[in-house]
Amino acid sequence: MVGQSLRFNGIGKNFPGVRALSDISFEARPGSVHALMGENGAGKSTLLKILGGAYQPSAGSLEIGGRAVAFKSAADSIGGGVAVIHQELHLVPEMTVAENLLLGHMPARFGLVDRGAMVRRARELLRGLADEIHPQQRLGSLSLGQRQLIEIAKAMSRNAHVIAFDEPTSSLSAREIDRLMTIIARLRDEGRVLLYVSHRMEEIFRICDAVTVFKDGRYVRTFEAMSELTHDQLVTCMVGRDIEDIYDYRPRAHQGEALKVQGLLGPGLQEPISFTAHKGEILGFFGLVGAGRTELFRLLAGLAPSKAGALQLCGKPLTLKSPRDAIAAGILLCPEDRKKEGIVPLASVAENINIGARDQHVSLGCLVQGKWERENADKQIRALNIKTPSPDQQIMYLSGGNQQKAILGRWLSMPMKVLLLDEPTRGIDVGAKAEIYQIIHNLAANGIAVIVVSSDLMEVMGICDRILVMSEGALTGELAREQADESRLLQLALPRSRG
Repeated sequence: MVGQSLRFNGIGKNFPGVRALSDISFEARPGSVHALMGENGAGKSTLLKILGGAYQPSAGSLEIGGRAVAFKSAADSIGGGVAVIHQELHLVPEMTVAENLLLGHMPARFGLVDRGAMVRRARELLRGLADEIHPQQRLGSLSLGQRQLIEIAKAMSRNAHVIAFDEPTSSLSAREIDRLMTIIARLRDEGRVLLYVSHRMEEIFRICDAVTVFKDGRYVRTFEAMSELTHDQLVTCMVGRDIEDIYDYRPRAHQGEALKVQGLLGPGLQEPISFTAHKGEILGFFGLVGAGRTELFRLLAGLAPSKAGALQLCGKPLTLKSPRDAIAAGILLCPEDRKKEGIVPLASVAENINIGARDQHVSLGCLVQGKWERENADKQIRALNIKTPSPDQQIMYLSGGNQQKAILGRWLSMPMKVLLLDEPTRGIDVGAKAEIYQIIHNLAANGIAVIVVSSDLMEVMGICDRILVMSEGALTGELAREQADESRLLQLALPRSRG
């Protein structure tokens, strides 16, 4: 079936109170990488879930090789030669890499799992993609980037002729991205249909042969020739307006020390970490996957115990034994994995916004003040431009960018001195990025110390006043905004040679 095209014919999808897709029609040809672009909430992931059998369309049909297909489950989609690699990884952390790769079709001998054959098959699947990963490693011990590679290898094990990638590089290092691009080019040369969803423009122009743009669940346009398309044209088509400088940097006067870190050591850090973040400053931390940036944030948010070191907040000693201590002190964290650690998926948008400050707005010690909750949710939804049909909508149905803004709304509902943002725009479109950068600038202008972890070089150079670089669990350098360039930052971020 390799060499057959994929066509969407008038696809529509409705959820309660929401029309996610309306009359989507386009064709993806074999032997090409076809990008799906649009702002968060444009409908890209919904379309991939229809292709993968997780959702059934409310209208329209799919065709593969000119033949109509209807996938009523993920098993139907897999059986039809389709593999969808979702942004939310479908893996079992407690099982080994080999078990995850071959789950559902493990080799057997005399009625028992043939573990030797399983390990050999897993090695074949990992070859050229993740050679450093041992098939018998427990999956939970791997980094997010490594788990993403396992998901890709799992999809490739099915020999699918249609493969869809939903933000596949969101957690990958530069080296892992290069490997992925090589794999995608090979799959394209084999005549497969490849769909590719990413908000990283450089990837789209690097690997894709055509682009289809969505906006608000509707088809906008397909560009068949990438050589005739510019970055600015694509952005304008996606957001419906020109965005000249999404970072919109604004110089600010700093207003004294906010957080002082002295000799901090803990899980994931190899050397003591010391730095100072000032009131009104946007301080960036840059590093490659595994550099220790997220581990540092977990220490600062009270999520992990420190082994050594001292903290001062606004000149006063601070001891953190739990996240509750950090929140009470005004140190608030927006985590990297917002779906796992940030949102309460089955709760409403309003509940996700209000949950942090709820204990500060109760009557008689236990009764929630419904009036305050309604007013605060409405206020944050308006102020942050959260796109939701209602404050009562379950947050799991919102796009990644709107989920991120809801988490920011939660912390804006509480007293704040230091805001920790771990990969604040990962998997978020260019329009929503610009809105989040505006929020960050406004917080800094109001005297909040904003500390940003990002693996996006342009982001840290675009919004930060000062950048600290980490590598292998240690601080390796500090650059003022005017000193920072890609070469210097990457040189500091690369692992150091060991004597």
